[in-house]
Amino acid sequence: MDITTIGTLALLALADSTSFGTLLIPLWLLLASSRPRPSRMLAYLATVAGFYLAMGVLLSIGARLLLDGIRSWLASDGGAIAMLAVGGVLLAGAILTGTRKDAGPSPRLLAWRERAVGAEDGPIRPLILLALAATAIEIATLLPYLMAIGIMDAARLPPAAHLGLLAAYCLVMVAPALVLLVLRVVAHAAVEPLLRRVNAWLTRQAGEMTAWIVGIIGFLLVRAGTSHFGGVSDVFERLPGIVAG
Repeated sequence: MDITTIGTLALLALADSTSFGTLLIPLWLLLASSRPRPSRMLAYLATVAGFYLAMGVLLSIGARLLLDGIRSWLASDGGAIAMLAVGGVLLAGAILTGTRKDAGPSPRLLAWRERAVGAEDGPIRPLILLALAATAIEIATLLPYLMAIGIMDAARLPPAAHLGLLAAYCLVMVAPALVLLVLRVVAHAAVEPLLRRVNAWLTRQAGEMTAWIVGIIGFLLVRAGTSHFGGVSDVFERLPGIVAG
C-alpha cells in the first residue's frame, strides 16, 4: 500500500472523526462544569472505537450481504410504509419540540452529564450505552468508512495487516476527541472561559438544533417512502390493499 493510499485513508478517518458520536457528544461531555475524569471519557471513546472496529471487521468478511438485504426490504412496499410511519413521527416530534420555549437541555440532563464524567463512584454503564447508541445511529452515514474498507479490501492485505489498519483508522477517528480531552484536563484553567461560552451557546441552541436535525431526517424518510409509491395520492390509494394483503 503506497503513501497516497494511506493518506486517502487518513483523510477519510478525519472526516469520520467529526461525526456525532466521535466529536459532538465528547465535546458536550467535556463541557461539564467539573473537570472530567479521564478514565470515563476514555471508556466512552474506547467503546466508540471498538464499535467501529467490530463493524469494520464484519463488513470486511461479508456483512455487506446483510446491508444489501436491508436495502432490498426498504425498497419494498413494507419498507416504504415503515419509512413513512417513522418519518411522520419524527416530523411531528420535531414540530412539537421546536415550538417549545424551553427547548434546551433540561437540568436533569445537565446533572446527568456532571455525574457521568465527573463522579468517582458513579455507574459507567450509561456512558457506554450512550456511546453504543450514538454509533449505532450513525450506521446509515458510514460512507467514508465504507469507502475506506473498500480501499483496504482492494489492497488484498494479509488478515493481520488488514485488522491493524482498521484499528489505526478507528484510532484516528477518535484522535480529535482525545486531543480535546487532554486540553480539558491539562489546561483546564486556560480553556475554561472558552468552554463556558461554547457551553452556554450549545445550551441555548441545542433544542432548536435537535428539532431541525430530527425534522430533516423525518422529511427525508417521508419523501423516500412517498417516492416509492409515486406520490402522496398513490400512498392513500395503495395503503388499504397493502394493509389487507
